[in-house]
Amino acid sequence: MNPELDLLVERVIRAPRAVVWTAWTEPSLFARWWVPAPAVCRVDRLEVRPGGALVTQLSEDGEKFVPHLDASFVVAEKLERIVFTNTIDSAWRPTNPTPIAMTAEVTLADHADGTAYRIVVRHGDPASRKLHEELGFADGWGSVTAQLAGVAESEAAG
Repeated sequence: MNPELDLLVERVIRAPRAVVWTAWTEPSLFARWWVPAPAVCRVDRLEVRPGGALVTQLSEDGEKFVPHLDASFVVAEKLERIVFTNTIDSAWRPTNPTPIAMTAEVTLADHADGTAYRIVVRHGDPASRKLHEELGFADGWGSVTAQLAGVAESEAAG
């Protein structure tokens, strides 16, 4: 991780890695945590494999949806690592996303209390990193990570 270019969220999720992985790969679970509440997410495509699509929409009222993310997965190592970028869209066309171009790397590892979850969001230059931080990276990515933990821990509890 390069602190001049990257932002980080880490958390222990009290659920097995397989459950956290499923929350990342099952559209119905993914939709429950991917955007900060009270907004609602609709998953159009979730193909967690190299070259697969990640396309979501967002709604503030649960009725009118607008585009949220059109990205591609670069790496998908089952139970270990997921990497996606919004600099290549779901049709594998180069993009110039606004407000931030980024690549995110999610890693999962065993932890005594469940899963050590880590996401590093990489930026191309310090100005982009700074802008992402100023736009509320810590609150936004932190809240969806907490929501992911809630979904995974609920699923693990059965």
